[in-house]
Amino acid sequence: MINPQIEELLDRVDSKFSLVTLAARRARQINSYFNQLGDGLGHMVPPQVSSVSRKPLSIAFEEIAADKIIQTEPAEPLEVEDESAHDAAV
Repeated sequence: MINPQIEELLDRVDSKFSLVTLAARRARQINSYFNQLGDGLGHMVPPQVSSVSRKPLSIAFEEIAADKIIQTEPAEPLEVEDESAHDAAV
């Protein structure tokens, strides 16, 4: 039995594909956090839930179920003007 339930996780994202992407990205961040603990570097965000699970993906799923991690849409990239048009105007 998967804990948290898959249905509970799917309620928090658009699709199962975005759930996989979000959880995998967060699991990599958690894994990096645990790997750099002994180095004294503090730039990684620690797990946001207390969990008995040791696997980063399970911790990521628990964070999503607890609404600690939410899906956001990437910002629209700014349009860059064509450099040749800019040079011609100058």
